[in-house]
Amino acid sequence: MLFSERCPQLWYWGQIFFLILPLLPTWGSLGLLAIALLAIKQAPRELLKRGLTWGLLALSFWLLLTAAAAEHPTEAWLGVANFIPFFIVFLGFNLLLETPRQLRRLAELAVISAVVVAVLGIGQVRFGWHTSDALQPFLGWVLMPGGHPSGRLASVFMYTNIAGAYLLVMLTLTIGLWVEVYRWRRQQVWRWFGLTGAIIFIAIALFLTASRNAWALALFVIIVYVIYLRWYWLLAMGGVILSAVLGAAFAPSPLDQGLRQVVPRSIWARLNDQMYDRPLATLRTTQWQFTWDLIQDRPLLGWGLRNFTPLYQEQMGIWLGHPHNFPLMLIAEIGIPGGLLLFALIGSIITRANILLSIWHKLTPTPGAEQWQKDQLIFLTFIIAFCALSLFNLLDITLFDLRLNLFAWLLLAGIDGISHHYRQLRWGVKLIR
Repeated sequence: MLFSERCPQLWYWGQIFFLILPLLPTWGSLGLLAIALLAIKQAPRELLKRGLTWGLLALSFWLLLTAAAAEHPTEAWLGVANFIPFFIVFLGFNLLLETPRQLRRLAELAVISAVVVAVLGIGQVRFGWHTSDALQPFLGWVLMPGGHPSGRLASVFMYTNIAGAYLLVMLTLTIGLWVEVYRWRRQQVWRWFGLTGAIIFIAIALFLTASRNAWALALFVIIVYVIYLRWYWLLAMGGVILSAVLGAAFAPSPLDQGLRQVVPRSIWARLNDQMYDRPLATLRTTQWQFTWDLIQDRPLLGWGLRNFTPLYQEQMGIWLGHPHNFPLMLIAEIGIPGGLLLFALIGSIITRANILLSIWHKLTPTPGAEQWQKDQLIFLTFIIAFCALSLFNLLDITLFDLRLNLFAWLLLAGIDGISHHYRQLRWGVKLIR
């Protein structure tokens, strides 16, 4: 019997807290943590049989060790809270999420929340919608008129780039559901229209974030699904549009001038950074060089979690929350061994998931079975969503936003939960081969 069937109340309430997470982050996150702890309490021996559990325990010990040796210990101990509670959520939902049907359900709930977030963000930028500061203790966020920074959609998030990362993940999940309806459930017209509308709202909101990172990765996600659907004509059309956009941003004069008559300035000026004049200390290249120097100075234990900000401020005289590259920041703060351990654990999950995807068609009891193809698509969708979020963190960092951090670990829990559930079938295929 599936774990979620043995503990139906945990799965039921897990869905509720997942649904409200973007709009009520405090209540949603505390609820998800409670569900994870209850799940772990139900099956501790099952978790102890999994290598990932021991890997996360080892990483937790390493984080505590680096915090004790940090340059600024208080900051480092606070930084531990960005990891260990999320490990607990991962382990608990690793037990709960076992079937593609559950992943599909989470994706549907995520789309519902995302449409609300998108509508609030569009209203914020276009109509000056805002919320009272008095509601912040209950909501956990404030809707600022005009966005944050001004003119760029942030919606229920503290900053526009975080909103861009969230909308990128939601767009991926929504397109995945849309493709499933398009391919196998065309008779569900209202569902198709609903998902189409959701894609439009989320895409508009994503565009209004003016996040170049989110724009580029959204394009990558769309290309993946276009290839999946074999819509090569759309790929060619998109290539022409992309060439025009890049030409308007980067082509030499006078070619760029002609293209700028067609491509809106809000796009080409954002891409080539002519929209803003940035001080040297705020450039990503400056931050990355500083972080690389930190790694060379303390390669083993690092400087401590959350120590980049005070160290950068001491030397550069400017406050920055992070260096806009998660791998660099992590290795600088917890050392090379700790960083490699985390990346190895995540890499092993994605590797196993891709192996499962590659042999998925051999697992079906009936060749060409429709349900198995649908299940493969939703599994692939979660992998694409997690990979898109991971790539986003090469040019920005979402770790410090509670909701994005939770989404990352929940996506990963779903991916690994499916891989673990199908392990016997996977091994059976290997034995046959």
